[in-house]
Amino acid sequence: MQLRIFDDKNTLAREASEHAARTLRAALQEKETARIIAATGASQFEFLDFLTNAEGIDWKRVEMFHLDEYVGLPISHPASFRKYLLERLINKVGLKKYHFLDGEADPVEVARMAGKRLLAAPADVAFVGIGENGHLAFNDPPADFETEEPYIVVELDEACRRQQVNEGWFAEMEDVPRKAISMSVRQILKGKEIIAIVPDARKAAAVKACLEGEISPTAPASILRRHTNTTLYLDRNSASLLSSEITTNA
Repeated sequence: MQLRIFDDKNTLAREASEHAARTLRAALQEKETARIIAATGASQFEFLDFLTNAEGIDWKRVEMFHLDEYVGLPISHPASFRKYLLERLINKVGLKKYHFLDGEADPVEVARMAGKRLLAAPADVAFVGIGENGHLAFNDPPADFETEEPYIVVELDEACRRQQVNEGWFAEMEDVPRKAISMSVRQILKGKEIIAIVPDARKAAAVKACLEGEISPTAPASILRRHTNTTLYLDRNSASLLSSEITTNA
């Protein structure tokens, strides 16, 4: 894993987006379609804003897969990740090929069908974040590191659900769905490249656990250290609890 630390989240987002744009342009030079996995959430706001304004990407040749979605949440809800991706990525760049996780349909069947499409070819790059509880996608601790299923139905823990309230997606805990469809940990690791965008002080404890603790299902994003082509983008706030040994080498 490569670690990059910047003074503020805007600079982090710009640098990460330039990295992502280079990866996409290179993939599109080699083949007809580039495949991406897109994350959502507050951590991705600035990154997606920069990326959708990047030059030289033929978005009509980009195929997008959805990282996760709440079970039972309509696409019209402000917290719907489908709504988020439509507004912040798909409609902005005119992306034509995308595969949503329909949270209003049978989640087991949705996971099965989405997984079948995903397995048709490797993803060129996955954009991910890290949750306040260390989750990767909606794989909350203790995450399943063993399943080979590309998408799984998961139970959301209290810390994960609390984060959604604190970020303003839901008014109160009772409104947050208790289940979600998530890309599995092993499937995320099958991406050729992973770009992790993790700003803000509220992520600092999770970042420390994932980088300095054991690689463990109790810190799901720690598994990124086993992927040979991952770059983790932090700002000074999210990196604030890391040891000087790690930050000096970043």
